Amino acid sequence: MSVIVFVEHDAGTIKKKNFEAVHYASGIAQKMGTTVTAVILGIVDNAEIEKLGAYGAQKVLHVEDSRLGELHPRAYTSALLTAIEKEGGKIIITLNDINGRAVAPRVAAKLKAGLVVGALTYPDMDKGFVIKKAVYSGKAFAYVNITSDKKVIMLMPNTFPITETTGKTVIEKLVVDFSGKDFGIKVNEVSKVTGEVSLSDASLVVSGGRGMKGRENWYLIEDLAKELGAATACSRPVSDADWRPHHEHVGQTGGTIRPDLYIAVGISGAIQHLAGVNGSKTIVVINKDPEAPFFKAANYGVVGDAMEVLPRLTEAVKKFKQHK
Repeated sequence: MSVIVFVEHDAGTIKKKNFEAVHYASGIAQKMGTTVTAVILGIVDNAEIEKLGAYGAQKVLHVEDSRLGELHPRAYTSALLTAIEKEGGKIIITLNDINGRAVAPRVAAKLKAGLVVGALTYPDMDKGFVIKKAVYSGKAFAYVNITSDKKVIMLMPNTFPITETTGKTVIEKLVVDFSGKDFGIKVNEVSKVTGEVSLSDASLVVSGGRGMKGRENWYLIEDLAKELGAATACSRPVSDADWRPHHEHVGQTGGTIRPDLYIAVGISGAIQHLAGVNGSKTIVVINKDPEAPFFKAANYGVVGDAMEVLPRLTEAVKKFKQHK
């Protein structure tokens, strides 16, 4: 019996959050005295797949089918179920992201497995199989005990530290008997943002709100993000006003992120926005209103006009980099 972990890739490149999932699976496997089998779909070079061995995957099942380059929830589910049956897997790990949310509930339903969405801890096996997760938009925590024979865990990305080792992995090709329904939805076109730091993978994020006063001032956010090597994000009013694209919107009705550093500029800190970012390890707030609610959630705060603070902060980062 192997712990199964669903590994995603972006056009053949495996991102950090997937190494995190494999490392998490490895931690569980060690406690249970078993191994980790990763499952990866689509066209990926063996050299890239072999990287998974350094994070604890003893085996990788590769479903090498060009149709799996884009998300097909039914086909992904069929592939994962085939791998689970082959390996006798009873614990399945996915990420709590777009692909994970499309696949994990389907797998859990097929297996009649208990499901935890947004795991924040390793399971406490001394008390059963208890996992901590956030509830009520991150304002409280729940401890869920999965009692079913098979268990599906969806991890919150950027939650668990990873350690690279010298471990190796064995790659096996897995043939899946797909049905016509598995590819019932035809994908005509996929548009992806290029040339930017991916928000979901970013460890540093600079985000702006209505305090930026207009899209013409957004270069100040972008300049700071460029110097930091950070992704850019925004609040909902900003995306609603078409100052920024929707994919940058974080909050209760947008994306949920957990970067190491989140810099909020001109964002008041409404509960809907906090729900998407309160898992950040460090929060810095820049706002000219000293009574802005966001300051209560901040680790550090700067009271001042963003139009004045941002250029000075960007210049300070440049000087710091020059003297490193």
